Amino acid sequence: MSTPLVEARGIAKRYGPTVALANGRLTVRAGESHALVGRNGAGKSTLVTVLTGLQEPDAGTLLFDGEPAPPLGDREAWRAKVACVYQKPTVVPELTVAENLFINRQPEARRGFFSWKKLHTEATRLLDTWDIHVDPGARTADLKVEDRQMVEIARALSGGARFIVLDEPTAQLDNREIERLFARMRALQDSGVTFLFISHHLQEVYEVCQTVTVLRDARWITTAPVAELPRPALVEAMAGEAIAEQAAAAAEAVVEQHGVDAPVVLDVRGLTSDTYRDVDLTVRRGEVVGLAGSSGSGKIALAESLAGLHTPASGTARIDGAPLPFGDVSAALAAGVGCVPRDRHDQGLVTGMSIGDNATMSVLGRLGRYGFVGTDRKRSVARDLIERLDIHAEGPEQPVSDLSGGNAQKVVMARALASDPHLLVLINPTAGVDVKSKESLLRRVDHARDDGTAVLVVSDELDDLRRCDRVLVLFHGKVTAEHRAGWTDQSLIASIEGVDDE
Repeated sequence: MSTPLVEARGIAKRYGPTVALANGRLTVRAGESHALVGRNGAGKSTLVTVLTGLQEPDAGTLLFDGEPAPPLGDREAWRAKVACVYQKPTVVPELTVAENLFINRQPEARRGFFSWKKLHTEATRLLDTWDIHVDPGARTADLKVEDRQMVEIARALSGGARFIVLDEPTAQLDNREIERLFARMRALQDSGVTFLFISHHLQEVYEVCQTVTVLRDARWITTAPVAELPRPALVEAMAGEAIAEQAAAAAEAVVEQHGVDAPVVLDVRGLTSDTYRDVDLTVRRGEVVGLAGSSGSGKIALAESLAGLHTPASGTARIDGAPLPFGDVSAALAAGVGCVPRDRHDQGLVTGMSIGDNATMSVLGRLGRYGFVGTDRKRSVARDLIERLDIHAEGPEQPVSDLSGGNAQKVVMARALASDPHLLVLINPTAGVDVKSKESLLRRVDHARDDGTAVLVVSDELDDLRRCDRVLVLFHGKVTAEHRAGWTDQSLIASIEGVDDE
């Protein structure tokens, strides 16, 4: 067989007493898409920092094309071999596409002067070479998420790298955007680009990857052709237990139909904005209702309106019979709405604060009098939330930035639950978390239902929607279908895509 493009053997890394990686192994062959999967804390991020030259392992060997990796300080040599496109964009939003492509290495004209014309020409040539259809003069902040990712991939390719690490690239994309990203990945593979694909969405592994490597508990577990590894076996390798059966049983239990005769908590009538129109919906006490649809359906804007982030053009919403205020998050919170926003990085967490501060910031008024917050009271509430949500942390004082993705999302959920909301609005609640954290978060949805909370779940994940008593589908801004628990994937996807389910 040919020499692997990338080969890591026996990679180990410790941080004091913490073993981040004990036996990292990876063999990636040129031209393939290779999946790297595992629960949060399995060692994926540590292995990626070694693969990209951000840190040196304590032990082990890393080879590129059979040759030892460059010295850690030789950044040019590393850029020519590997690049990582992270879940959180690293482009500068206020710069143009061309400026981002050649940031810190702008092409010069004669006599050392900067040339805007040459910059634009070089950017156009680079984008055309890799068949990436993005306007080089466009402001990067105005691009769709998928196009920003392609700009980052193009920037990596311009440095000579043909091995690209994609870290949760689909976390903020809907189904159609994911399909377009995958089509672009396949085209780049045909042109000689190799991908290491990191994702918690296992269906994507089967759609776009040829090989998968599983890490668990900081160790290599298995590497296998995707076509030869059934999904239950892959989940079991990641979790170390048969968690798939637990999830299936929990989803099947929803068919019992909760909240059918319970009082209405949320009553929406004729709600209209520039992205959705004439929306009527109700959510009863102890009922979980899902919202599904493509990115242009208006489902996220609708949910964010109910959480106080936007003001609709017309229509009404009432919570427990009282008018729900729009355009004011604090007022919505006071009215009884708790929310897990769609992006924990930008909307859900204050990364410079502790777990306790993040988890309790929505209920500070309850923790003291006259504007003073009782430290002991806040710590006690935070500890209770950490225990309820099974957040793996040293304690309330630990910086939230230290947490894995799954535990960070649990902190966001904890804050939403801290106010004992009557209505819980969850937007992509399991995006970018591992299978075990995902199941833990969905169990909290089940518990909220059992406690009598009305829950609205907006998600592109079918596993999330399977926990709902009903799923409403928005198509071009209108509610076009309702599916009771027990729906089939085919029927729901047909509604989302606006086609008949034959």
